[in-house]
Amino acid sequence: MLKSFDWLRRSQSGTELLATLRCLAQDPDFASLEKELGPPYSALAGPCRRCWIYPRVSDKEDYCQGCKKIRTRGRGLTSLSQHTALIWGFVNQLPQQLQNEGKSKVKYIFGTYIHDTNSFLLAIARRKIKVWLQDVVIRQGPDLKGLLQIFPTTGQGAKTGMGDVLCRAVHHEANLPLDRLRVRFYSSPYQLVKPHERDRKGLLTFEVSDFLGLLEMAEVYRALIRPQEQKEIYEVLSIEETVERQFYWGRLLKRLDKAARDMLTAWNIRNWPQDRIELLYELFHYVTPPKAN
Repeated sequence: MLKSFDWLRRSQSGTELLATLRCLAQDPDFASLEKELGPPYSALAGPCRRCWIYPRVSDKEDYCQGCKKIRTRGRGLTSLSQHTALIWGFVNQLPQQLQNEGKSKVKYIFGTYIHDTNSFLLAIARRKIKVWLQDVVIRQGPDLKGLLQIFPTTGQGAKTGMGDVLCRAVHHEANLPLDRLRVRFYSSPYQLVKPHERDRKGLLTFEVSDFLGLLEMAEVYRALIRPQEQKEIYEVLSIEETVERQFYWGRLLKRLDKAARDMLTAWNIRNWPQDRIELLYELFHYVTPPKAN
């Protein structure tokens, strides 16, 4: 019979994963809902067309009780899934926010799953990751050690299902020693399939304080530079020819206000590697946007 994690790794999209988390949280007996196996697949009958294990609810239905509940609960969660980030944690002890059986009343946490005493899954509003990490560091500081892998959800019809991405995160969880708290940031779920190139460039694994610093930089950058200017800066910094890049960079700086110029000069962003610039722009989706004046 399928257990809780088995239901999670059968999710084809972020919407289904969120729906499964809610089913598991609100119905303690959900994982053991089905007791019998479905009939073998044939021209006239067959098991559930989603899990391919349990019997269908009826001859007119395509799904078993569990899969039908997940699909029903998933309706209306598409928009929420698009703004959700997932955190798979492998740590020496569960964060204090999750130790109460994984329950949380925080509005920006959309679902939790406690796998065991060292592993957990957290579905969180992606722009609240900084707030959650800061709370973890303040509460437990150096006592919490391990790896937090952050990655976005997949959409419906994606080539790689959400469950496969989750299993990849589990596969990578013990690649680093439990000597400090680290964060692995995947801007795309498919980076979990081939993370080595990103890791070699130093764009994947960070100590938690360094990752919080990157989020802070992205937040300040968005606050001081308008969206159109952000686009122009990225285009100028992407010019490969050095002389041409310097020419357009000088013209661009003259059009920015003093606070923005001082920030860019202090960061020396003009000399950053292109990969680091792309990482900064990827983090824009994970920080709170500035309030409109």
